[in-house]
Amino acid sequence: MTHRILIVEDQADIRKLIRMTLEFGDFELHEAADGESGLNLARAVRPHVMLLDVMMPGLLDGYQVCRHIKQDPQLRGIQVIMLTARGQATDVAAGEDAGADAYLVKPFSPLELIDRVEAMVSPDAVP
Repeated sequence: MTHRILIVEDQADIRKLIRMTLEFGDFELHEAADGESGLNLARAVRPHVMLLDVMMPGLLDGYQVCRHIKQDPQLRGIQVIMLTARGQATDVAAGEDAGADAYLVKPFSPLELIDRVEAMVSPDAVP
């Protein structure tokens, strides 16, 4: 089974790095450059995992997108990994408050990213 991954990140070079990291797995990758298009794409493709940047331009930041996902009965099953350069305890707490399932602080290791994503889509993962 191919798992759908949605990458929501405003920096093209980071999106490319994530895509290159994950394209060797059995994943169908989708990308968005801001919160609004990320939320719309999540509704359209129903990803299994969403990699979500916190600070993005536009109307919705990552925390707000995460909150929308987790409050929507049709989307709440999406596993959300917050990606951010801000790794303070208050930032992690804000991610948890928004409903994030995991938190990766930039710069993160590609191996750590793969491990997190694979753990979330494994048959043993609890939805």
